[in-house]
Parts: sequence; structure tokens; C-alpha cells
Amino acid sequence: MEIDRAGLAQFLRGRRSALQPEDVGLPRGLRRRTDGLRREEVAALSHMSTDYYARIERERGPQPSEQMVASIAQGLHLSLPERDHLFRLAGHTPPTRGAVGDHIGPGLLRIFDRLHDTPAEIVTELGETLRQTALGVALTGDQSGRTGPSRSIGYRWFADPASRNLYAPEDHAHLTRTWVSGLREVATLRGPDSRAARLAATLLQESDEFRTVWERHEVGVRPAETKRFVHPDLGRLELSCQTLVDPLQSHFLLVYTAVPGSPSHEKLQLLPALGTRSSTTPGP
Repeated sequence: MEIDRAGLAQFLRGRRSALQPEDVGLPRGLRRRTDGLRREEVAALSHMSTDYYARIERERGPQPSEQMVASIAQGLHLSLPERDHLFRLAGHTPPTRGAVGDHIGPGLLRIFDRLHDTPAEIVTELGETLRQTALGVALTGDQSGRTGPSRSIGYRWFADPASRNLYAPEDHAHLTRTWVSGLREVATLRGPDSRAARLAATLLQESDEFRTVWERHEVGVRPAETKRFVHPDLGRLELSCQTLVDPLQSHFLLVYTAVPGSPSHEKLQLLPALGTRSSTTPGP
């Protein structure tokens, strides 16, 4: 499949001009004279240099890699059909849709982009963090850059004992059952050749604890309504976790809140001053 440079450039310019700053969580500013996003804004949203992105729109430069195309598709908040079209224009086969994909739907992203003052994250059905708000990072550490099996909180729960430090010790036993039960359900749903099944097989080899709980064949174990965190700076936090599901991609938007007037609510007000950190794991 060959790259269609003219078609690719035209499609990118069209999608960029159709998006407004507020559509992607950016301020409009007082001096903006034209509608649509600027090239530098799309480049920043796509995690690439402005020069690299500009050359694609000008039909120049090397063929963008699949990783670059995926980043542009996410930065432009493309729908799945639009993402697939972009891949074909760039000369690549579109990624598989569904549960194995990391492309976040534009509807879920629009909601996420408005959660500036709330700890929140978008995760896959395997507990892999795809996006975090700044306060989400301040709460649980930066989890979005992990690779391999350790992307999954369920894997880290058994492979990295330090990952449990973020949670109240009295909840560890129930959380252990929750991760195992959830992985069993997903592995059964997706089949023996799925990533979930391979993750389970890896943990069966690596963790005696996982193997013991797996052999109970429990399903339907769910997290408690209140998540009890032990933050390294703020101490104990009792937070509610509201979940919004994108069934097309099996992605979950998790939003953490506290009861107004509670000690945990007061502590959350201190979270912005702490900045970001890089430790531990996201909540279930």
C-alpha cells in the first residue's frame, strides 16, 4: 500500500480546520483570528514537532510511521472510521478495532479534556492506563508510559510488590481477588489467543499468589464503591470512582471524587500543589 501524499495532506488540513480549541481541551485565546486548530497545536496534541507535522501537510518528508499516524489520529480526536482512513492514506493497514486497540474514541476524549480539576484516567479492560489528567498523575503517579505486561495494573499487582503501597492494606486481599476475577472474565470473553489469556498465562508462571487465587475460578468480584488510597504526601484518601464505558473500544474513563466537606475532599484540594510524580499504580 502506497502513501497518498496529496490525499493525506488534504484530509489532515480538513480535520484540523474543523476542530475548535475547546473541542480538544485548549483555550481559545483572545488573539485567534481564524477557526480551527493551528499546526503547532495539532503537533503538540500528537506529541511530535511542528516541523514534522507541517511537512506532512505540505506533502513533504518521509512516510510517517504507523506510530506517528496513530499519534496524529489521537491528537485530532478522530473517530475509528476516520482513523482507519488516515492509516490507508498514509500507506498503512489500519490497526485492529475493538478491545485490543489503544485508540480512544473522540466522545470519551471530549469528556476527559474537560476534567482539568479532577483526578481521572482512561484505561483499557486490562487496566492499562492510556491517558491521565494532571491531577490523576499527582494522585497515582504517571502510568501512561509503561510498556509490555507492566502496562497492566493487574500484572504489576503481582509482579511488583511496591505497586500495592498506594492502597490501604486492609483492601489488598479483596483487590487481589478483583484483579484475578476480572482477568479471568476478560480472557474467557476474548478467547485463548487474546492478550488477556497471554497475560494470565504469564502470571500463572511468575506468581504463586496469582496461581492460588486463579485456581478458585472466581468471577464477578468487583471493586468496592469507595477506593482507599494511601498517598505518600496526603496520607489516607477515601474516594468514589465513577466509571464511563466506551463499549466500542472497551475503554473506561475513571473519575475520582470525594464527599464535599470530608477530610478526603480537603486533601484533594491540596493535590494541584503537589505536581506530578512517577510512582505506584492507578486505581481499579
